[in-house]
Amino acid sequence: MSDDSTSEDHTEEGTVDEHVDELPEDLDFTAAGPITFPNNNRRRIPALIYLVLGAGAIAVSIAFEGDATVNTGLAVAGALLAVFGIYGLFAGRTLNVDDQEAFATAGAIVGFPVGHSSAQQVWRGWLSTPTWRILIYSAENPPKNRGIVLVDGISGDIVEWFAEENPDQWDPDQA
Repeated sequence: MSDDSTSEDHTEEGTVDEHVDELPEDLDFTAAGPITFPNNNRRRIPALIYLVLGAGAIAVSIAFEGDATVNTGLAVAGALLAVFGIYGLFAGRTLNVDDQEAFATAGAIVGFPVGHSSAQQVWRGWLSTPTWRILIYSAENPPKNRGIVLVDGISGDIVEWFAEENPDQWDPDQA
């Protein structure tokens, strides 16, 4: 052997060190902590920007009325931006119920012990009311029941729910 480095490193005992694949820290699920779900009230930031831009467009349209470079289209665009900004302020309501509270509310209404479940935050209606959509399975293996529960993200009230016997059939021999 030459003195050049090779792909194998030898220890004092004469064995070869093995290369072990390892997940990067950002993909290691064991290092993960609690997840904070983004709040719906972040929608107010662009809403305020739309309001300021709309008011500015209307102000420029009024200040330069009759000027050849500014027409009524600028005022119309400013009004539309302002209306959309006002809508964004109303639709950007604060999410008061987190996913854990929604899980607890959903588990209390379905009438069976809860096993696996998942949550998805969606919006409902013209005012984009934040709502938790909870998919729930019973605790048996395989689950005998399943349900879906919609929980209002502002008040924590149940919007609607449905539970049934699980129609999916699992063959235990294929597991």
